[in-house]
Amino acid sequence: MFTAEEWDAIQLSLWVATWAVLASLPLAVPLGYFLARWKRPGKWLVETMVNLPLVLPPVVTGYILLVLFGRQGALGGPLQRWFGIHIAFSWAGAALAAGVVSFPLMVRAIRIAFSGVDERLEGVARTLGSGPLDTFLSVSLPLAFRGVLAGSMLAFARSLGEFGATIMLAGNIPGRTQTIPTAVFSLVQTPGGVSRSGRLVLVSVLLACITLAVSEILERRQQRRESA
Repeated sequence: MFTAEEWDAIQLSLWVATWAVLASLPLAVPLGYFLARWKRPGKWLVETMVNLPLVLPPVVTGYILLVLFGRQGALGGPLQRWFGIHIAFSWAGAALAAGVVSFPLMVRAIRIAFSGVDERLEGVARTLGSGPLDTFLSVSLPLAFRGVLAGSMLAFARSLGEFGATIMLAGNIPGRTQTIPTAVFSLVQTPGGVSRSGRLVLVSVLLACITLAVSEILERRQQRRESA
């Protein structure tokens, strides 16, 4: 049904989206909690920086990442010289680009989930002797867990469809960095490619619909728990 290149693009897209989510979660969860609980002035500045990739053109985000993580970049150069890690024009670069672009969606969903957690429950845990970390792990995170999963699924769906930043940082190398969006782009540039790209377009739509449906179900369950 699918050619070898199409299978490679599908598998790589799933791989890249998975790693984009896994790499983002350790930062997105505490940041979402921080934004949900922080009431002091200056919060808008943090939110602006977090949401910037959401409003920037993806190619601009990709350009910034290429400048930073290219082989001569401020971060990419040391990573290559000291650890032998190549970010640009690799699947890791595609995951980084997808993770950065989808990060605001993940943080926003997680922030909303933590905002729905009753702060009085956290206060009770502290009066019983729990420290801030223990309270977060035993009270806040379990109560917001479905919201965290919903944010992760939303970021996963966005990562599957990432194109602009990916093609800037990772390129479009078949079998190495070619994801579903970049594969469709390549196909439509060739004679008869529009019809041949239909299979990948259908797969992309199906994956997005399934992921968004799961995210919506998790969000509704989270809302029902908060209202109970």
